[in-house]
Formats: sequence, structure tokens, C-alpha cells
Amino acid sequence: MNTQQVTHELDTQSVGKAFLRYLIPSMLGMLLVAVNIVVDGVMVGNKLGASALAGIGIASPVYTLFVAMSLWIGIGGATLYSQAMGAREPHRAQTVFTYSVTIIAAATLVIGLTAMLFRDWLVLALGANGDTLPYASAYMNVMLMCGFVFTLENAISIFVRNDGNPRLSMMAQITFALSNIVINYVILYVLEQGVGAVAFGTIIAASLGLLVLTTHFFKKTNGLKLRRFPWKGSLLLTILLIGFPSFLSEVGISVFTVSHNISLEWMAGTDGVAAFSVMNYIHSIVLLSFLGMGAAVQPLISYYHGAGQEQRKRQTIRIAVWTALGAGVVLLLLAQAVTRPVVGIFGNFSESVTSYAVGGLRIFVMAYVFMGINFVMMTYYQSIGHVRMATWITLAREMILMLAFIAILPRMIGITGIWMAVPLAEAMVFLSIVIYYKKQAGAARLSSYNAGA
Repeated sequence: MNTQQVTHELDTQSVGKAFLRYLIPSMLGMLLVAVNIVVDGVMVGNKLGASALAGIGIASPVYTLFVAMSLWIGIGGATLYSQAMGAREPHRAQTVFTYSVTIIAAATLVIGLTAMLFRDWLVLALGANGDTLPYASAYMNVMLMCGFVFTLENAISIFVRNDGNPRLSMMAQITFALSNIVINYVILYVLEQGVGAVAFGTIIAASLGLLVLTTHFFKKTNGLKLRRFPWKGSLLLTILLIGFPSFLSEVGISVFTVSHNISLEWMAGTDGVAAFSVMNYIHSIVLLSFLGMGAAVQPLISYYHGAGQEQRKRQTIRIAVWTALGAGVVLLLLAQAVTRPVVGIFGNFSESVTSYAVGGLRIFVMAYVFMGINFVMMTYYQSIGHVRMATWITLAREMILMLAFIAILPRMIGITGIWMAVPLAEAMVFLSIVIYYKKQAGAARLSSYNAGA
């Protein structure tokens, strides 16, 4: 098969089958990444103690920054890639791929090496103290020097998915997640090494995931070919604009965590923060599942948009929205039924912590009815070039509205207001999407009527 045959498959395969072909690998891959995060934390905490775990947490913004950068350029470039393939412009698509990979590798190296010069100041600025400083420094040093491996793996995984190979992208995620668990188990429990070795183990796992992805370049169906290209500021700007909502989404996770920790410390002290930590582990799994839905939608919408296949675009987004809504309702009902046993999995907590976690989770999960739809629609608007709306969705739900509610509601209704902040923000964003979508649909109908007249 050649690139044209892959294109033909996307053109002729039913929208439902195409959606499932991308959805299942994306969801499975993201879920394994979530499991990897939880297991990794459990191993470090049990073997090296609370200070080591806290040190990794303090240095984790470096990891988060590299993830955000790989999503920013990866999603921005991959969206343009799929649009070009849909428009039957493979040469342009390959130029976008080469451009994006070059940018992500160069940017990560420059940022990492520059930050190394200020690493002592940086680790202190992130909140390290005498107990956590050695651990945070050891973890950060490895990430700054070798983080480009992880960003390349993540970005190329996005391009491979967009090039019609979601299963291989999933296999790379599985390889990364499982090998990271095995390698860090050996490092911690067999070799009895420290946090720096754990960070290096993560880089080795990312290298193995990258190795899996390279097999795509030997396939006859591969459209990801490196080309010489002239540097164009306009192309860089377009990639950055389209990918910006994905960057904001990753940054918003940190805003969500910090704002809730501060508010709960103020309202309920250590017990409240502990309860949020439990809830945040559960939320991370759900969040990555919704991200998996977005990852499934993006290649399809981008391709159909580039090919001018409006009917397939509408069918895809309709299926994705109903899938997200169904998942949200199931999660809401499930959480109400099994909240206390789920909280109990994370430890034998005091009644105060358990009460906060159970009560908070039962309120918080109301957000899931809207959150999946908001993720899907953000990806939809990002994929068709409506960057302002995609940016608004991300900014509003993770920063503007959430921070406004979390600042106001606790003063009015106590700790319940903290748990209500995210559900209310998601509901308000959903309402704004409905209004915008109807407005756009009305404008499209009017334009079609005028053209017919």
C-alpha cells in the first residue's frame, strides 16, 4: 500500500468504524499512562519515603513543561499534516512533519541546557527545602539533560497516529508505560538506586517507546518522510497557534492542582489536602481517558476538514459527543455507588480524610457529564482552525471560570464550594459551546441559502 491507498481508506471507511479504530487504541494507551503514573508514585513513596516523593513532585513542572511543549508543537503540526493529507498535498504534509520534529528537538535542547545553568535557583524557586532539595535536584538534572527524548517520543507518537497508525502509537505508549514500571522497580528494589536513577529510567522507557515508533518509518504506508525545507516564520506561527490550546490544557492541570491544594489547605488543613490527593489520582485516570477521546477525534476531523468532507466531520463530532456524554453519565452514576470503596483503595485514612474525599468526589464527578464533551469540542475547533474558540474552552474551564468559582464559592458555602468549582465551570463552558455551535450552524445555513439564491 502507498500513501494514496491509506488516504482512500479514510475516505471510504464508515465514520463509525474509523472513530472506533482511533478511539480504542487512544483510550487504552492513555489509561496505561495513568496506571504508570500511579504505580510509579506508589513505588517511590514506599521505597524512598515521603521526602523523595515530594522532591519528584517539586521537580515535576519540568516534566510537565516538556509534555506541554510536545503537545503544543505535536498537535499543531499533526493537525496541519492531516489537513494537508486530506487535501492531497503529501509534499506539504511532509514539510510540516519535518518542521515540527526539528522545532521540538531544538526547543527542548535549548530550554534544557539553558535551565541547567540556573538549576540551583530553579529548584529552590519551585519550593524545595532542606529535606527535598537533593531529591528534586537529582530528578530535575536528568530531565533537563535528557528530556528531549521524551518530547520527541510524545510528538512523533501524535504524528504516527495522524498518519493512519493509531495501533502503533498505542503500542509505543504501552511500551513506555510498562517498561517504565519494570525499569523503576529494578532500579528501586533490585539495584536500590535513588531518584536520579528513577528519572533516567523514565528516559530509557521513553527511548524504548520511540524505538517502537521508528518501525512506522519502514512501512510502505508511511507518509512521514523528512524533507529539506526553507524556514518560514508563517508556518511556525500557524503550528504554534493551532497547538496552543493543547499547551494551555496541560498547563491548566497544574493550575487545577495548585488552586485546589491552596483552597483546601485554607478551608480544611492537611486532611483536606490529603482528600484532594486521593481524588486527584482518580481524576487523573478519567482525565486521560477524555484526552484519549480527543486524540481519537483530532486526526479524523483534521483529515475530513482538509478534504472538505463536511458530512463526515459532522458525523464524527456527533458520535464523539454522544460517546463522551455516555461515558460522563456512567462515571457519575458509578461514583455515587462505589465512592467509599474506591477511596479505601488508597489507604486506611482517618474518618475526617475519608469523609472529605467521599463527599468531595460525589460532588466533583458531576463535572464529568460536561467535561468529556468539552474536551471533544475543544479538539474539534482546534482541528478546523477555530483556534480562538478552542483557546476559550481551555482557558475558561481550567483557569478563568474555575479560578473565579474557587475564589468566590468557598466564602459563601464552605468546602462544598471548592468541590463545585470545576462542575460549574464545565457546565458554563458547555453552555457557551452550545451557543457558539448554533450560531456557526445558523451562519452556515444562511451562507448556503444566499449562495443558492
